[in-house]
Amino acid sequence: MVVGDVTTGTDVLVIGAGPAGYVAAIRAGQLDLDVTLVEKEAYGGTCLNHGCIPSKALITATDVAHEAATAEEMGIHADPAIDLAGMVDWKDDVVDQLTSGVEKLCKANQVNLLEGTATFVDENTVRVSHSGEGQGSETLEFEHAIVATGSRPISIPDFSFGAEQVLNSRQALALDSVPDSLVIVGAGYIGMELANVFAKLGTDVTVIEMLDSVLPGYDDDLKRPVKQRAEELGIEFHFGYTASEWYEPDGGIRVVAEPVSQAAADGGAATGDADTTEDDRLELDVEQVLVAVGREPVSDTLDLANAGVETDDRGFIDTDSRARTNVEHIFAVGDVAGEPMLAHKGSMEGQVAAEVIAGEPAAIDYQAMPAVVFTDPEIATVGMTETDAAEAGFETVVGQFPFRASGRALTTGDSDGFVKIVADEADGFVLGASIVGPEASELVAELGLAIELGATLEDIASTVHAHPTLSESVMEAAENALGHAIHTLNR
Repeated sequence: MVVGDVTTGTDVLVIGAGPAGYVAAIRAGQLDLDVTLVEKEAYGGTCLNHGCIPSKALITATDVAHEAATAEEMGIHADPAIDLAGMVDWKDDVVDQLTSGVEKLCKANQVNLLEGTATFVDENTVRVSHSGEGQGSETLEFEHAIVATGSRPISIPDFSFGAEQVLNSRQALALDSVPDSLVIVGAGYIGMELANVFAKLGTDVTVIEMLDSVLPGYDDDLKRPVKQRAEELGIEFHFGYTASEWYEPDGGIRVVAEPVSQAAADGGAATGDADTTEDDRLELDVEQVLVAVGREPVSDTLDLANAGVETDDRGFIDTDSRARTNVEHIFAVGDVAGEPMLAHKGSMEGQVAAEVIAGEPAAIDYQAMPAVVFTDPEIATVGMTETDAAEAGFETVVGQFPFRASGRALTTGDSDGFVKIVADEADGFVLGASIVGPEASELVAELGLAIELGATLEDIASTVHAHPTLSESVMEAAENALGHAIHTLNR
């Protein structure tokens, strides 16, 4: 123990107050456990402060401006003036309301809040270092610990986030002026969401992606409307390239991108193609560059080895179906526990960990875990794809309904995309679904519930959906799979 340390104890120590950590702490408090939640920066974690919430606030705000500016077909003629600083202030107000709410909820559930950075001393002890000169540290003994330290943006060589011209997603969401031009490195969900935001703000956006399309991991029919809409917004794409360096000519910066080998395009190491020449390089003159190539776990700050907790070669903490690490009384939840790195997945794991500690028969079930991309249009998936189901041995039946046949979608002026449902042909049980189009993030919940409850196509088709609504498209997709859809041709 460091001289001057104060030692205290707790039943449950939670490290990290993001959506996984604060949910775990609140649930443990509800179960009458003595809980201490340690957070080094801000309650709500990256999601509430620098990720999910601020990005969706700016997506909504820029959508409003873009829709007003492009609604001539509806007889609306407008030229909105965008005040980015004012937009960011509004976004910050939303964030502040939510993060203060998290703090109040924790206190209301008797969670002890402790500001600082926790590192393991051994398998039952952490030292919490408090920020600020003269703040010192304290030692905390625990019976159970839940690690919920989240993730951070991945950097790439020669693109340090310390440079003013090089941004990560957190920095991009805090800009108070609109860049005239922007290179985005990475066409995953973060890169594509922010590409849409800045394009709608009037920025000339160029996206560099080492693979051969946007949104790796999603089916082509889902991402095709997203890429098409992005190109309509003026976003320029360069696939099969990796950013190699940047430098400053007179004014702005120049980003250099090199072609990658086919091995890299298939997911291997990003190595230059030996047959390429200097003429194959891209040199892009822009104001700033945003690096959005993914996120990595924050596990290297914890001194996990002191507690005997193991990680994989990427730094993720291995866990079982009850969120336990290899050390039985230490749990890991959220991004630090591995893919998929989704806030709602972390929250579910946090609840499970708290309930397991309290002796409840809880376990993690990813069967109906939705994933959403807030691009324009939105993408949402849940459960199995057709390929997943075939590999699992199912004979499947598929139903699909296009939004262009939806009266409600047409009245919104947004009718690109479709709802697709995958079911077991033998008994009609819903196995999975995918949606691309308006409000996909909301519509997917009904299909997730169907999977969770073991509902059939007939259950969905026979449930009366209000008219005119987008949710009718879910019913129609189920009817299409059954062969009796009314508002689209049956398969």
